[in-house]
Amino acid sequence: TEERERRAFTAICDRLGIRDRLVVRNPVFRAIGGSALTDDGIAVPEAGAEIGRDIPVTYVPFRNAHFLAAAVSWAEVLGADKVFIGAVEQDSSGYPDCRPEFYEAYNQAVRTGTKAGRIQVLTPLVWMRKADIVRLGLELGAPFDLTWSCYSREDIACGVCESCVLRLRAFAAAGAPDPIPYAQKVS
Repeated sequence: TEERERRAFTAICDRLGIRDRLVVRNPVFRAIGGSALTDDGIAVPEAGAEIGRDIPVTYVPFRNAHFLAAAVSWAEVLGADKVFIGAVEQDSSGYPDCRPEFYEAYNQAVRTGTKAGRIQVLTPLVWMRKADIVRLGLELGAPFDLTWSCYSREDIACGVCESCVLRLRAFAAAGAPDPIPYAQKVS
């Protein structure tokens, strides 16, 4: 769903008036494989009853470190001192690179490995429940209608992969309809 996520990124930036954008293509994920999101030989499973209990096959090994490396490099060039990431540990899939400990360690690497050592990776959502994030987003007018979470499809969200199920549960718990269409809805 890389292309669909890129369209969501562009649409969100357009709506919010964000002109300076960095799109990074990283072929290393496909070359390494090991995840249902990067290896065509591994199917994206439907969500099981035990979401977050074990690390699922949709985990892309060390993905956030790659994204953050590009973001921190760009921040250093721009003279920015903060990089924000929307990682969530609570009621999520259990990906290891979404844990607060990972960001503490990553920030130490950033302090050590950048010229001025002052860039911080911030995770304002990491301790929040997804329903609380939806409530906050609604309060702030977040463009949820432009966002994309589905792991399986690009035309219409599947409604059964772990990401769709977690999103649907969050909107339901927040008492709000999810504005994107689904092929089916399982909660």
